[in-house]
Amino acid sequence: MSNINDKIRARFFELQDEKFREFSSSLCNTSNCEMIGVRTPQIRNIAKELSKENINEILKYDDIKYYEDMLIRGFLIGVSKISIEDTFRYLEEFIPRIDNWAVCDSTCASLKITKKHMDEMWKFLQKYIKSDGEYEIRFAIVMYLDYFIDDKYIKKIFNQIEQISDDRYYVKMAVAWFLATAYAKFPSDTMEFLKKTNIDNWTYNKAIQKMIESYRVSDGDKAILRKMKK
Repeated sequence: MSNINDKIRARFFELQDEKFREFSSSLCNTSNCEMIGVRTPQIRNIAKELSKENINEILKYDDIKYYEDMLIRGFLIGVSKISIEDTFRYLEEFIPRIDNWAVCDSTCASLKITKKHMDEMWKFLQKYIKSDGEYEIRFAIVMYLDYFIDDKYIKKIFNQIEQISDDRYYVKMAVAWFLATAYAKFPSDTMEFLKKTNIDNWTYNKAIQKMIESYRVSDGDKAILRKMKK
């Protein structure tokens, strides 16, 4: 491991919180990595500092041992002032290595560059929405959720979701989460989709549940949604 990455990991251990590690480990099932126990805002702040360094040297994957090793790389891709082409290049290396929902979702939230390059990012995500990888599909859906729920893309996304036939938990949860968020912003379009969709009952009902739990959905709509459960 290079010197810069030795220093990064040393900082992680300085910030280690055992109680937080125990709590987070129970929520985030990362199959390939241990967890040190560093709070996410602290990792994000370190990434902002490191974005001024040679990120090519940091964004290597020859010694990924901890959850935090992956998360800081995701944040670094998002916060660094790099071109959209370089962002895609780094993401292509990063995305196939994601093995848990927290790294996936946190990285998506950090990719604010998307707002300036919507069409390019949409095209980039198409290979992931059609992927066989659980977290590659989830990455595309969460990116849709974070940035693409608007008039231009909403119906395109509904069409793509209808084509997903993946029974893995983190894909289905992402679809449910997307639909609940879409309902809050585009209730009529989302209701139309719900009435005719062929998505599996578990995902459908989970989406309805999340809509009912949302503070952004009116009591009247919640009453209608309760009657729509399958």
